[in-house]
Amino acid sequence: MPSGTNSQGNNYNTPGGTNSSSGSSYHYSNSNGSYYYSNDNGSTYYNSGSGSSTYTAPTGHSTSSSKSK
Repeated sequence: MPSGTNSQGNNYNTPGGTNSSSGSSYHYSNSNGSYYYSNDNGSTYYNSGSGSSTYTAPTGHSTSSSKSK
């Protein structure tokens, strides 16, 4: 499982989707507390680390949510 830190200082792992240990899925864990998942089925999930998140389904439909701490 390749992993490391990119030029923005963000940690990444691949494969590393929410429910997959193989294939092309990956996730980033960013230095600012946010994180990002890309899954084999084409869906993506991003969490800002400050209460807001965005999920994009394989169809391209996005669902955003935010909550105040």
